[in-house]
Amino acid sequence: MDSNFAMTTLIFLGAAIIMVPLVRKLGLSSVVGYILGGIIIGPFVLKLTGNEADNIMHATEFGVVMLLFLVGLELEPKKFWGMRKKIVGLGLTQVVLTTLILFAIFYVLNWRPDRALTIALCFSLSSTAIVLQTLQEKNIFNTVAGEASFSTLLMQDIAVIPILAILPIVANYKPKDESAGTLFLQRFPEWVQSFSVIFGVVILIGLGRYVFVPFLRYVSKSGMNELLTASSLFLILGVSELMILVGLSPALGAFIAGVMLANSEFRHELESHIDPFKGLLLAVFFVSVGSTINFNVIMQSPAFIFGTAAIVLIVKFIVLFGIGKFHKMTNDQNFLYAFALSQVGEFAFVLLNYSSNLVLIDTVFHSQMLAVVAITMFATPFLLILNERLIAPNFNIKLSEDKENDSLTQDIDQRKIIIVGFGHFGSTVGRLLRANKIKPTVLDHDSNRVRILRSYGFKVYYGDARRLQMLKTAGAENADILVLCLDKPEDNLYISEMVRENFPHLKMFVRAKNRNDAFTFINNGIDNIYRETLGTAVNMAVDILQTTGMRKYAARRMAKRFTLIDKEVVRKLAKSQVSDDFTFTTRDALKRESELLALDNLNFDDTKFQEKEEDDLCDKSLN
Repeated sequence: MDSNFAMTTLIFLGAAIIMVPLVRKLGLSSVVGYILGGIIIGPFVLKLTGNEADNIMHATEFGVVMLLFLVGLELEPKKFWGMRKKIVGLGLTQVVLTTLILFAIFYVLNWRPDRALTIALCFSLSSTAIVLQTLQEKNIFNTVAGEASFSTLLMQDIAVIPILAILPIVANYKPKDESAGTLFLQRFPEWVQSFSVIFGVVILIGLGRYVFVPFLRYVSKSGMNELLTASSLFLILGVSELMILVGLSPALGAFIAGVMLANSEFRHELESHIDPFKGLLLAVFFVSVGSTINFNVIMQSPAFIFGTAAIVLIVKFIVLFGIGKFHKMTNDQNFLYAFALSQVGEFAFVLLNYSSNLVLIDTVFHSQMLAVVAITMFATPFLLILNERLIAPNFNIKLSEDKENDSLTQDIDQRKIIIVGFGHFGSTVGRLLRANKIKPTVLDHDSNRVRILRSYGFKVYYGDARRLQMLKTAGAENADILVLCLDKPEDNLYISEMVRENFPHLKMFVRAKNRNDAFTFINNGIDNIYRETLGTAVNMAVDILQTTGMRKYAARRMAKRFTLIDKEVVRKLAKSQVSDDFTFTTRDALKRESELLALDNLNFDDTKFQEKEEDDLCDKSLN
């Protein structure tokens, strides 16, 4: 690795680590911290970044691609199709109206028509990275405004493709040669190129169904987590390069690939492996945005640059607010929607560079427009704070409240129950829940079992629940119940300890093989323990009692009472398992068990006494 590149990367990461905690203490978005860090280390302040800054920014744009892939994983194809009206109605309207209004304003300000149209097209797009990051941080992804923002951003990402096709026409530019670097679709007639989006989507659908999932199943059989991490990055890089080859947006390609894999068993496993890389690259990307702001250019023409930035922010706000009104959003959600998307997006950097190569804009104007983009991006978190503190309170709302069942980014069942391990024990639990119309999220580490169970309609995902990130992506932070059904008691114990530390709100139900396992779980603070040998042995005893002539009802009541007594005894033994009087306690417990059974047998016909005794035993077993 080049030493200058490595040092610049180190400086970027250091700026992020130092600045973000500072701005978070002030109640600001992390994006502000990243951009401020970039400004401080940039050429205008500390001058710590060298010639590698542009290369790092280009490399970290891959973080946006990863972000879109993860968003795609959260959105199943049925939900995506269900959003088509919102995507077109909100997104397409916004892009077209913003472009037309900005073009008219720039033309009135005596800009050249080609330049005015170019900048209007570039500035019509908003920042996917900033908006999604901010919505997640503020926990407002599930609001009406959050869903509308997401739909609009999807349409904007799609719009990058026709904009890239329009700019050469505006510049009257044609490639002079058919070099190896020429885009694949440019070699076909223009009428074929117009179907590039459909062509790319069809390719990804085929790859997702017949290549991606079988490939991941093959890799998962190795049982090595690092190979799955490598496979995740390989898929995203491969899709991005394929989209670039056919002339499409790599971010759009990554999103579609994510949607294609959203129904696969590897959904949560892919999320857990990719999320850390996405966060890191996005952080460095925002730092690089701050470091590339050319303050010398701003100081030479501050009125022009800040005036242009103000015009863009105002026009986009008005257009977005008007669209929200047309779609009957409430005022609180409409303000949030309009403020969130009023900035210029990261794709503007790509489009401006492309326009410069087409000689649509000169070098100085290019630098000025880059500064405008950075200023609008930096202003967004402050506009949202303005809305949150001054405007939203007037509507007497709480932005984080919304109908959970309408969420477009979470599973329909909201992941209330998670089952870990779907073998013979766990599948029995899952089948009974499913029979009662409860569909839990299930994690299992056997890819063959996952594939078979999914073919029967079970909602099962491949993943190693011993990894904290895996539990997070499976929804442990929002779940209510965690059911541990793994074969190895030590694995269940390891996960239970990790859950108690990181997700203390989760109520755990744990599988144990025998009394010794139960002792361990009880001493680790777990109350809901289910010994697989207990139920089987009791059921056998019931059948034997019935064979000897006991009535079925009586045998079952005896079994139920015995089970309650046994659970009480196990809890008592667990407390003294490591003490010196363990032998005495065991003898005493067995004596009490016999006495209680004898008492139960003598008073079997006394219903009131039995019910009281049973309630007392139930209370004791729970306590």
